[in-house]
Amino acid sequence: MKPRKNATARTERRTVAYVRVSTQDQANEGVSLASQQARIGAYCTAMGWDVSEVVCGAAESASNLQRPGMAKILATVRDRSVERVVVAKLDRLTRSVRDLVTLVELTRSVRDLVTLVDLFAKHDAALVSVGETLDTSCAAGRMVVNMLGVVAQWEREAIAERTSSALAHKRQHRTTYGPTPFGYVRVGDALLPEPREQAVLKDAVRMDRDGASFRALAST
Repeated sequence: MKPRKNATARTERRTVAYVRVSTQDQANEGVSLASQQARIGAYCTAMGWDVSEVVCGAAESASNLQRPGMAKILATVRDRSVERVVVAKLDRLTRSVRDLVTLVELTRSVRDLVTLVDLFAKHDAALVSVGETLDTSCAAGRMVVNMLGVVAQWEREAIAERTSSALAHKRQHRTTYGPTPFGYVRVGDALLPEPREQAVLKDAVRMDRDGASFRALAST
């Protein structure tokens, strides 16, 4: 009898922990790293998971995903050798909720951006955060991450609306915003002429009318 195709042995998939500190001092002291590792270890023990590897991001900023520790994590997800990645808190992965989306991209195609959950799910891996009690292997965990993405989108749009409204109010009341233009000084919300710079501007206007070159104008 021929063996069934689905009965072939599969490579054992692992549980990987990721810990990170942002400064060299924290990395040297190792307290935060040890604390994160202990917290993850206790959680995994309670869940019956054996942590096979701890990936350490020592003195790595979370401002973006271009860092060695995160690159190693993404590689383990892509090669399907990991079943779950466990972090103490989501901010160990990234400070920006928006990066929770790009963290799981399979490609950099603008048309094919997928969410963090989609990428992990496509590679049969889960993201687990102890601090937020988040596990994307279940529907509730995936819902939470999707809601985080919605909140992040709302925050970006709300900030844009508030900024636009504030600038419109300033324009309506003729108050200043942005850099102070040459020829003026800022006093509170008002722009007042600066005599020496105003004189330079008048000379530049006169020279321009007389047909002076840009080089000549710049030398005034």
